[in-house]
Amino acid sequence: MKTFKRILIILLLIVAVVAFLQYPKLNIIAGYASKNMASSHFIGGHDYASITKNENNMPLIKLAGTSYDMDTISASIWGLMEREAVYRDGLGCVLVKEGREAKVLPSPKRSKLENSLPFPYGNNGKIDTVLANIDYQKLAYAVSNAFANDETQKTRTVLVVYKDQIVAERYIDGFSEKTPILGWSMTKSVLATLYGILQYQGKISVNDPAPIPEWQNDTRKKITLNHLLRMQSGLAWDEDYASISDVTEMLFLDANMTKKQASKEALAPPTELWNYSSGTTNLLSGILRSKFDSHQSYLDFPYTALIDKIGMHSMLLEADMEGNFVGSSYGWANTRDWAKFGLLYLHNGNWNGEQLFDSNWSDYVRKPTKKSDKVYGAHFWLNAGEKYPNVPKDLYSANGFQGQRVYIIPSKELVIVRTGLVGEPDFEAGRFLQEVIGAFE
Repeated sequence: MKTFKRILIILLLIVAVVAFLQYPKLNIIAGYASKNMASSHFIGGHDYASITKNENNMPLIKLAGTSYDMDTISASIWGLMEREAVYRDGLGCVLVKEGREAKVLPSPKRSKLENSLPFPYGNNGKIDTVLANIDYQKLAYAVSNAFANDETQKTRTVLVVYKDQIVAERYIDGFSEKTPILGWSMTKSVLATLYGILQYQGKISVNDPAPIPEWQNDTRKKITLNHLLRMQSGLAWDEDYASISDVTEMLFLDANMTKKQASKEALAPPTELWNYSSGTTNLLSGILRSKFDSHQSYLDFPYTALIDKIGMHSMLLEADMEGNFVGSSYGWANTRDWAKFGLLYLHNGNWNGEQLFDSNWSDYVRKPTKKSDKVYGAHFWLNAGEKYPNVPKDLYSANGFQGQRVYIIPSKELVIVRTGLVGEPDFEAGRFLQEVIGAFE
């Protein structure tokens, strides 16, 4: 009996120590669980059981228990650290800080493109034509391989567009061409595009100094918009999702996500350090807001100048508690609409005859950034360093967590979209791309 009591005491001590060490993390875990559950339900359209089985079935996150009440989702770990996420029309879901309520904020004004055109310049179906220079059997094999071994690869959707035509498209059960999918960091590329549009309109230059008041009395005053777009500001930032870090604090604790990066010290002069930072993108979202006279104008701009302009009507950019777009992480759109975004770049900013950004902007975003080993441009990822050796070097892409990708391959006139629940190495992107491209050679 004494031995049993000693073992029990030791176990309780171990539990107490683990709880003490991990307790601060519970806030992050519960925050992720409630926010992801809310967005996946209210925006993605999935039922709670499916989200628990799929989207929230991740290490630690799956420990969270959730409850639902109208437009509010709550999550906690064994009853501790309860977090709430609420849905706001037009702004998506947001974590509510303890003791505060979500502000009543304006919604973006949306307009829907109405015409009888098929994809991509309309939403009236797709052109069903057979193109002579495609090996459709090879293409079908490549797409099928992307969905093989679902327990490992966890692919949800694949779309291949060649010369503006959908030539391959597949969805798992529960998903269709209308299902919005969280792009995670693919949203960064969308945010950067807004800067390209503003520059084309003559309202900014990417070489302008970043207008951050607290930087003007130290070396940070030398940081330009270009440095921020290239993640080469030299500012400190910890992008570690497995711990309490700058990025997890920003996404799951901060009411205003545009401020965290601005408060960081300079570790090196601009261009001397490349450091991937979601905080930098949200800082750019805050700078973007400062370019407009009203909050409403800021909220409307991404939709009127880009999203609704090219018919991405399924897209929704979520905002933080203060109404800033979370450009680092929270953009939703269906697979066809993500492909439209890629096609805009394939056509160098021209959309059905209208130029949205300068034709040189696509060259700008895919120019390798110093110190990035040729993997990064300006909020886009590159194959310039031949990460995928059997894929064209001119490939560049919008990349997101869990293998969300919009691949743009100008030399092949291809846009390829893949979404899923895991990325590399579980999903072999290089092999997938090689197999798809092989159908066009």
